[in-house]
Amino acid sequence: MPYAAPFLVYVALASIIGDSISPEVNYILRIIACSAVLVWAWKWYFPLTGPRSPIGSIGFGVLAGVIGVIVWIILLTPFAPTTDVDPWSNTSFVLRLAAAGLLVPFFEELMMRGFVFRLALQWSEARKMKEDEPLQVALDERTINDVRPGDWTWTAVIISTLVFVSGHQMYEWPAAIGFGLLMALLLIVRKDLLSCIVAHSTTNICLAFYVLKTDSWYLW
Repeated sequence: MPYAAPFLVYVALASIIGDSISPEVNYILRIIACSAVLVWAWKWYFPLTGPRSPIGSIGFGVLAGVIGVIVWIILLTPFAPTTDVDPWSNTSFVLRLAAAGLLVPFFEELMMRGFVFRLALQWSEARKMKEDEPLQVALDERTINDVRPGDWTWTAVIISTLVFVSGHQMYEWPAAIGFGLLMALLLIVRKDLLSCIVAHSTTNICLAFYVLKTDSWYLW
């Protein structure tokens, strides 16, 4: 629950009351509510850093984030709706930028590359050990805190990427697949979640300013 709660709160506020209040108020509510949930749940999270230098992970994260925004734009542009989209107001843009650039990367990476990736890895390991009920073993007899930094399986990569993709609209799926695989690779190489959070944040911030600069609001 600590790993899923911020994501669920964000999605609920966006979908349930998104059309009944202004975008500005909605984003303010999302920022406040999700930040509060993250603060509440923080004691249950495993460390974001790993065996390698945090400074190095930040640097690799920024570089991967720049690559990520290029991948996202290339894979999204052919499938994104081409209908005219009204530009966001300055206030809405700033609030969405704050949410997408500073908040979403934390709870999405904690859930996708943190919890889902590690749970899928433990499930695949239980299957290799011929456990009768590998998913139950992973859920009830293992803890994701036991996963060593850098451990991975193709099952973990694929499942965490597919779960990440499922949280996006259908026309975003090719871009989400590319980005999800990039984040999985970064997690394996750097052996920490900090690099993924920084990369995700960099991608979202760069995308926002690309959309603002090019007036390509249909991409955001």
